[in-house]
Amino acid sequence: MKILIRGVNWIGDAVLTTPSIRAIRRAYPDARISLLVKPWVSEIYKEDPDINEIILYDESYKGLAGKLKLAKKLRQGKFDITILFQNAFDAALITWLAGIPKRIGYKRDGRGFLLTTAIPVTKDILSQHQVCYYLDLLKAIGIETKEIHPYIYLSDGERQWARNTINPQPPNPNPRLLIGINPGATYGSAKRWMPERFAEVIRRIIDEANGRVIIFGSKSEVDIADEIVKIVRSQKSEVRSQWGEEGLLNMAGKTTLRQLASLISECDAFITNDSGPMHMASALFVPVVAIFGSTNKMTTGPFGEGHRVIAKDLSCSPCMERECPEGHLKCMTEISADNVFAALKEVLPMRSAVFLDRDGTIIEDRNYLNSFDGLVIFPDTKEGLQKLKDSGFKLIGITNQSGIARGIVDEKFVIELSACLQKELRIDDFYYCPHHPDQHCPCRKPEPMLPLMARLRHGITLKSSYVIGDKELDVQLAWKIGARGILLSPSQPENTCAVHVAKDLTGAVQWILEREKEYTKSE
Repeated sequence: MKILIRGVNWIGDAVLTTPSIRAIRRAYPDARISLLVKPWVSEIYKEDPDINEIILYDESYKGLAGKLKLAKKLRQGKFDITILFQNAFDAALITWLAGIPKRIGYKRDGRGFLLTTAIPVTKDILSQHQVCYYLDLLKAIGIETKEIHPYIYLSDGERQWARNTINPQPPNPNPRLLIGINPGATYGSAKRWMPERFAEVIRRIIDEANGRVIIFGSKSEVDIADEIVKIVRSQKSEVRSQWGEEGLLNMAGKTTLRQLASLISECDAFITNDSGPMHMASALFVPVVAIFGSTNKMTTGPFGEGHRVIAKDLSCSPCMERECPEGHLKCMTEISADNVFAALKEVLPMRSAVFLDRDGTIIEDRNYLNSFDGLVIFPDTKEGLQKLKDSGFKLIGITNQSGIARGIVDEKFVIELSACLQKELRIDDFYYCPHHPDQHCPCRKPEPMLPLMARLRHGITLKSSYVIGDKELDVQLAWKIGARGILLSPSQPENTCAVHVAKDLTGAVQWILEREKEYTKSE
């Protein structure tokens, strides 16, 4: 089957469609999926394994002649079905002209007669978060999904570029907090908090939290970022506009969309107006403090747990206007720097953790364990984990369980075993991936979705955390999240990205505790 998805035109909306694209792939695992999108949002999907082809709807398809040209190109693709996430009449017209047999979309913008399946838009649909708006379109045609969190895939090269940009010198073993600031918003001034308030929060992050700050923005928002930097420098003379002891870096207008995503992923928290980068941050599982004025925090706020939304309860808000119709902009002016800084302190990840592989690390690897009869906890596991708990570490289990997808392992047993190990070994939480490796899901190690979820739920600072596992993919996971990976191996492997190789869990725990002791002394 050949499926064409008409994507949306805004960066934030594009991010919010990623769970729906994943759901389409799950429903049609062997299909060829093509995505038709505008060039400025296409980079959101660049590394997405669920998409086979990205078709750019660029300026060459402008006007009626352009639409006919695009329709001809799509006709050559011989698509069987098209799913329209974009609400515009244009989306339905082009796919109708292309002769795609099945055309599915919401019945909006007077386009219902062009669709073969026109889904009515109800109040319930419009009142939900926008992530659910796209998923409900799929539910109406029988596609269900449990995976509803937006996600942006990043390559290792992109992560390394971001780290080199942030830390041009060899990284500090225990670096300062890094807070991203996004002071712009494309929609209009009614969504933008004042530059002087952002400057005050930045000064407090550097002075009171001993943090570093990186300012983001598009080329059209460079002036806003420059104004903020100017105010900060005037308030604190030793703060300059580049890294150093001062801790401020202005990257506004200097990044592509992919580079922006890579840099955001390295932040410990993100302060932003309601904007595309806000949704990018939440899709990268970075704790967000979102400042809302004229827009609806319920439908377009940062998705998931671990975030804070600041909005004033005013009779005129949310008005959904680009400019304040009342002329006072109280929805923004009544939000103080104290409000934002207090919210930042609430979301800041402050606890160190040890992420633990399951099979071969804390229990014997029985090759798709599916009953308690085969459970053997290693003799040194309980004592070792207790030492980590006594030292203040959170303990989080992360395990790949493809046996569920293969039909070998009962998912109910995996859940029961996780609960058992949590109770017996005092593990704080357990996360598992139930998917087959061929699905290329975001939750299968070494993809970092699961520990990133744990960061939001448990307030974990990844840069001072550890991952222990008996496979290279475990220490690859550590690298992706910026933690330190410890490989359990009876011998030193020739190639590994582990920072330490231990013969067993006891050796790994001992190395962690000795390293933490040395760091405490150096402070």
